[in-house]
Amino acid sequence: MNWVPGYPQQDFDLEMRLLIEGIYLKYNYDFRNYSPASLKRRVAHAMSQLECATVSALQDKVLHSPQHFLNLLQFLTVPVSEMFRDPAYFLAVREKLVPILSTYPSLKIWIAGCSTGEEVYSLAILLHEEGLLERTLIYATDINPHSLQRAEDGIFPIEHLKLFTANYLAAGGRAAFSDYYTAAYGSAIFDRTLRRQVTFADHSLATDSVFSETQFISCRNVLIYFNRELQDRAFGLFRDSLCHRGFLGLGSKETVRFSGVADHFETFAGGERIFRKR
Repeated sequence: MNWVPGYPQQDFDLEMRLLIEGIYLKYNYDFRNYSPASLKRRVAHAMSQLECATVSALQDKVLHSPQHFLNLLQFLTVPVSEMFRDPAYFLAVREKLVPILSTYPSLKIWIAGCSTGEEVYSLAILLHEEGLLERTLIYATDINPHSLQRAEDGIFPIEHLKLFTANYLAAGGRAAFSDYYTAAYGSAIFDRTLRRQVTFADHSLATDSVFSETQFISCRNVLIYFNRELQDRAFGLFRDSLCHRGFLGLGSKETVRFSGVADHFETFAGGERIFRKR
């Protein structure tokens, strides 16, 4: 597939490799093991949005300007999500996982690749309704500082609320979704108490190490952008970060099966992609 019409594919591929290597050497952000097809699509999109005729022109910009690199990062990390995305997943967390998590005197939950925070607030609401939030520490991590700041702000476009509310109800929500936010100036500002137990932090699944001993890790729709080598690295981090018999939640198209650590996990809720450490 030619990613940019009129741009020789061979040149595009070569300049892509140089761009990704340059980003790693300059900024220590490692995209070298991201899925090539997805990465090419995003770089091609970034070129059009940032008005660069070639990948080399894009590279020249980002290597000489941290601000331009941050602009490019918005395209490379795909900060797109929704609250209670895949409601069946959250329903399974509520009905199958919470009864087990409730047996712990305190909880640590890691949301890896939290993007702009939609999943963070979803889990915080769920834990609040199940009486667990006050004894839970939630670590929400991402490599994109802009996304992390948006997550911490907890402000979402009002036009997304109809979808968020439908997802919340399908996920077994116990209250009125509007109880959790205040609408103002075209935005929904979520209750600050929901993030009182949340620590937002920079963490890369490509370069950083084990995060913390946790009972539950939720990392959804992130690994699909990695190649097999990087997926295995991330799964190794999850295995080593989970406590004995801890849980791992993945996206609807992701699985720990066939990975290098598959023997360390068993299926807990197969349809909802929740696995348990053996």
